[in-house]
Amino acid sequence: QVQLVESGGGLVQAGGSLRLSCTASGRTSTTYAMGWFRQAPGKEREFVAAISWDGSYAHHQDSVKGRFTISRDNAKNTAYLQMNSLKPEDTAAYYCAARSSAATYYYIRSSDYNNWGQGTQVTVSS
Repeated sequence: QVQLVESGGGLVQAGGSLRLSCTASGRTSTTYAMGWFRQAPGKEREFVAAISWDGSYAHHQDSVKGRFTISRDNAKNTAYLQMNSLKPEDTAAYYCAARSSAATYYYIRSSDYNNWGQGTQVTVSS
């Protein structure tokens, strides 16, 4: 198991940027694929972006392509979500997730992950 802590959320105006971080602790010697999900009030949790354990493969939800970028720094046990050109509809609680994976692959379903952070709130004002 690995523990995940997100940070970097906050209040930003439309068109602004934020960078979310997700730092892992615990069994970090294991290779983990990482993902970001978000959940707005009254809506189901949805996939945002995912990255393979070595960073060689990444995938973004269509609505965030060209605006959000997932990355990771394994030396720091940290994954990032750079969010640019933010829109009010991006307002949500953002969660990072991890699952052990030796394969160079990413995972886009929440059910694929067994480690979750507590979430960080992102609010975009119009």
